[in-house]
Amino acid sequence: MATLSLPRFQFRPLGYRRSRRLLGAVGGVAIALTTAIAAPAPAAQNPVIQVGIVQRFGENLQDRITLEALPGEQLTLSFDTQGQPQTVTTSRVVIGLTPEQLPEATLGERVVLSNHRSFETAEYSAQQWRDRGIEPEIAQPGSWEVWANRETYDSPLVRRLLVKNLQAQGFTEVFLDSEVVGQIPRTYFEANGYRYGRDALDIRASGGRVRVTQPGEPPVTRVYGGTLRVQPNTYGTYTLVNSVPIETYLRGVVPHEIGAGAPVPAIQAQAVLARTYALRNLRRFAIDDYELCADTQCQVYRGLTGTAQVTDQAITSTQGQVLTYQNELVDALYSSTSGGVTAAFSDVWEGPDRPYLRPVVDTVNGLWDINRYPLSSEEAIRAFIAIDKGFNEDTWQLFRWRNEGTLSEITADLKSYLGRRQHPLAGFTQVRSLRVSERANSGRVQAIDIETDLGVVQLKKDEIVRVLSPPRSLLFYLEPMYTAGADGAAGQLSGYRFVGGGWGHAVGLSQAGSYRLGNLGWAYPRILQFYYPGTTLQPIGENLTFWREPS
Repeated sequence: MATLSLPRFQFRPLGYRRSRRLLGAVGGVAIALTTAIAAPAPAAQNPVIQVGIVQRFGENLQDRITLEALPGEQLTLSFDTQGQPQTVTTSRVVIGLTPEQLPEATLGERVVLSNHRSFETAEYSAQQWRDRGIEPEIAQPGSWEVWANRETYDSPLVRRLLVKNLQAQGFTEVFLDSEVVGQIPRTYFEANGYRYGRDALDIRASGGRVRVTQPGEPPVTRVYGGTLRVQPNTYGTYTLVNSVPIETYLRGVVPHEIGAGAPVPAIQAQAVLARTYALRNLRRFAIDDYELCADTQCQVYRGLTGTAQVTDQAITSTQGQVLTYQNELVDALYSSTSGGVTAAFSDVWEGPDRPYLRPVVDTVNGLWDINRYPLSSEEAIRAFIAIDKGFNEDTWQLFRWRNEGTLSEITADLKSYLGRRQHPLAGFTQVRSLRVSERANSGRVQAIDIETDLGVVQLKKDEIVRVLSPPRSLLFYLEPMYTAGADGAAGQLSGYRFVGGGWGHAVGLSQAGSYRLGNLGWAYPRILQFYYPGTTLQPIGENLTFWREPS
């Protein structure tokens, strides 16, 4: 069997479906993804969005995707044959992969300007590069990356000059990601006993629902509403995209994000936030010609599998409602557990703060006045974490936690991270110590200095939880651990105990906290106002801006 050398760059022409890369489609209305996105007309209260449900199909040649009509229904497959549209009707189609040997080896490369855990920081980094005069692109080949625009820097010589100049200016983590590729994966589909080799395929079910079996161990089968499309992406593989009305999309998000067992007001608040989040974030995968993903890098989305009556009712009761600030959709961020205090946007990611995303002590009991007693000192954060009763989340497992990491484990974490980034200190051999060097008023660690045998590596904000395994959030302090010495005295430093609270970024609504507020009888508008002060509930309408470049 031929061995596939997996490409990590785009083989298709850069202009492929260019209009979909530069434009988003909402309710049939094209909207420019430039510095601002306007809302569709009032009639488009159920806009169609594009969700990548299998993002990089082709990384494993053995993978298959099976699509089936529900009983009594049919699938219509649409594709081009020698430039002419063609349709096939079937009840089942299997999409597979085959290696294609290129006539000659191809050099695929891109200039990686920066690498990030989150889209939020990647987007801010992209704007900084744009301000320096370098046109960027945001990609997600694995983690989020900012690339120098491939159409602008379109030759090996130009790319190498760019890297050399930027590194000379002190941007030492800019690098050229190069790969020589001899084979690429090509998709085919089998239906009614025939095999068709095509790079793009549209699938529509007569009843509006398709059963999809996705590759995995074990394979996962789910039902999706709307339509499906297999299309090439930027990395030499393929994406299965679900085009779905947003109210149907929410049926596959809300029960998996908040849980059907949550109080009804909490579920209603989650429905408003999931709707707002989706419409504000349609630009995330512009480079790949779709809009959102289906995992925690966007929102968990599982189609029509796992829907529940209580969550469907919450979606219906809030239909078309979004959360706004000055007639713009808010950055509707939310997470599992805050640890007793939410975080400002800039406590977690790089970029300007949002006025409505600021630290909120997650309690109705007035346990701590964060304006008088900010949590930016080690003394304050230790006192705050020592309080384990009276918060909205205090019965949840990860409200408080203590996790340990040995120096050898921390060394392995850091070496892996620096190696992927081609960092100048990636060749270090030993971590010697850790120190929190900056902390925000919300208590979140802003910078941690890691001393190695080659020098100090500083991790900032959410990169800390990306690199280090023990912390579950940025709300923690460090306790050094020592080996046992002679006569019971402390020996050598062996690692650190991370003592903290919360799970996730803690910006915006705490899902665990909303349970308590819902059980107290708070209506969903009041819950939203608690976590997003100064915001307004509005219906989707032409007066709204979906997203504007933050100043």
